[in-house]
Amino acid sequence: QLQLVESGGGLVQPGESLRLSCKISGFKLDYYAIGWFRQAPGKERELVARITNIDTTTYADSVKGRFAISRDNAKNTMYLQMNNLKPEETGVYTCSYEGAFDYWGQGTQVTVSS
Repeated sequence: QLQLVESGGGLVQPGESLRLSCKISGFKLDYYAIGWFRQAPGKERELVARITNIDTTTYADSVKGRFAISRDNAKNTMYLQMNNLKPEETGVYTCSYEGAFDYWGQGTQVTVSS
């Protein structure tokens, strides 16, 4: 069974930074893409960033230039560096795995508030 475990969430003030991590474990990893989604209170889940197995990246327009997705294959870990965070980016951040089957993590809470 494949597992995705997020970490790194927390409470920050507007303008601050956070780095989220997503540790992927289980059987041989053979994904097409992995990514980060966000669900704000009362809203639908939305794509924040995504990276493919050939390092093609996709970002939501609202985060371009401030967020950076990366992966460390040796550690089976994906990261999301988030800079200059805004209050409207508060939500649960969940990592995703797209392969023969799709998997999701449990999510980590990010709260941006003064």
